[in-house]
Order: sequence, then structure tokens, then C-alpha cells
Amino acid sequence: MALHVIVGKGPVGLTTARELRDRGHEVRVLSRSGGRSGNGIEHRQVDAADADALAGAARGAAAVYNAVNPAYHRWATDWPPVAAALLSAAERAGAVLVTMSNLYGYGRPSGPMTPETPLAATDTKGVVRARMWREALAAHEAGRVRVTEARAADFVGPQVPADHSHLVRQLPALRKGRRAWVVGDPDARRSWAYLPDVAATLAVLGTDERALGRAWHVPTTAPRSQREALGDVAAELGAPPARVSGIPWPVLRAVGVAVPVMREVVAIRHQWDQDFVSEATSTTATFGLPATPWDEVVRATVAGAPVVA
Repeated sequence: MALHVIVGKGPVGLTTARELRDRGHEVRVLSRSGGRSGNGIEHRQVDAADADALAGAARGAAAVYNAVNPAYHRWATDWPPVAAALLSAAERAGAVLVTMSNLYGYGRPSGPMTPETPLAATDTKGVVRARMWREALAAHEAGRVRVTEARAADFVGPQVPADHSHLVRQLPALRKGRRAWVVGDPDARRSWAYLPDVAATLAVLGTDERALGRAWHVPTTAPRSQREALGDVAAELGAPPARVSGIPWPVLRAVGVAVPVMREVVAIRHQWDQDFVSEATSTTATFGLPATPWDEVVRATVAGAPVVA
């Protein structure tokens, strides 16, 4: 089978590496810290902003996967050089570039978001993600490199650390019967992307030519509000019914004065005060990729999450 190179060894990168390995591919993971190779996955130490090093490590690859995850408050400074290096490396290696993205580029939604929804973001992070895709697509249309992109809703699953998931971080409070304090309107409907579904989508996009030249949404089940989702998690835990409240925005703004990450959350308030729903019909229809049923997602998340005293 072909060589597939994944840049980034966070939850998405490592879960995708295992998915591709299990499909019989040769897998190489590149990261700044490197790692110990084994279990069918090779690790190499490479800086994601170094186009020459990336191109050398990706030589002979069928696909290169952008699973990099810059610090949340540093997207404007850290993403452009990394995106440019990955695009250049994929072009020089003759590999497909598969980018892991999100829904930020759409900006404030007026309904369910599809891959055809205009990239109309005006906030800094959304503008950065939209620009990355436009530049990659322009290179594709110019015949320089083949590209595709997966866009996912908020991550959920036992593979996701608490600081990367708005649901997983609430498990300790729910276990103890405490109130869960969430960002935004607890009753706004949201889509949730189960990380194994994210990895399966990326693996397909990197191995199917029908994926090229456009973006695809990761399949999700019917949207659930934070209140509903946390209620499901509490029930699976055998805990008391979830008590869920939204953190007042003035409190978040005050915290953001000292905490850069919280300042960035306030900047995307539009994602939290109204429905934020992803629609992935085209992905399922084209590739036969279904979303994992929600009850299975909840069971797996609860069973696999560490217990914090």
C-alpha cells in the first residue's frame, strides 16, 4: 500500500495514523517533538513550518495530511507559515494535501452549514482558515498540487483531551453531580464530531480521487444542545441529572483580559449564542461514510475518559 504522511501528532493526527495503518497503509507521522516508532507507525522529528524538511520527509508519499494544531490564540501568526510550508511540501512531493479544518470560515451561520456555504467569516480565526483554503484551492486549480479539506464540528470522544472538547471537560463535574458551566447558550443546537469519524473521513479523502478540489464535512448525528449532550453523558455515567448553565459573557470577557485563550473564545461568540450545525449529506452519499450513532459516541466517551479525583 501507499505511504501516507501525517503532520501533527495531536488527537487528530494520531487517530488518523491508526486509521490509515489499520487500512493497510504505510504511515509516517511528523512532529516537532518526534516520537518512538512502532506498531506500524513511523515517527520523525520535523518542524511543520520547514517546507524543505517536510518535502524531504514526504518524498514518495501518496498523501500529506495537515493535522497541525497551533495554540488557539496564535492562529494569526502561526498558521500562515505552516500552511504555506505544507502546500509547498505537498507540491514538491507530488502528494495530495488533505487539510483538517473546521467550521470557523463560515462566520455567523444563517442555517445549517454545508461545504457550499460561503466562507464569510470576519473574525480573525475564521479569516485565517478561509484564506488557507482559498490559497490551497487556487494552487489546485492552477495544476500545481491536488488538495482537499475536511471540516469538522466540535470534537468529542475518549481520544480528545479535556482541553480540546467542550463535552469531555465537563465529565469530572458531572460525575460529582456538580453544575456544568458552559460557553454560550446551553440550549443552542450544535453538531459534534466523533474523532474516529474525523479520522475515517480524512483517510478516505486521502485515498479517493473524487475528494479532490473541494471541501467535505465530517458526518455527524443529529445536533444536540450542550444541555442535551451533557444530560446524555450524565445518564451514561449513572450520575444525577445534569445541571447546565452558561457562563455570562461579561465574566468571560473579564477573564480574557488575562487569559488569551478566553479572549479568543469571546471573539467567536457567534458560534455559541445560536445554532451551529454542520450538514454532511454529500460526504455520506459520495463515500458511504456514516456518522457513528450518538449513543455509541456517548458510551465510548464515558468509558474511555480518565477519572479525575
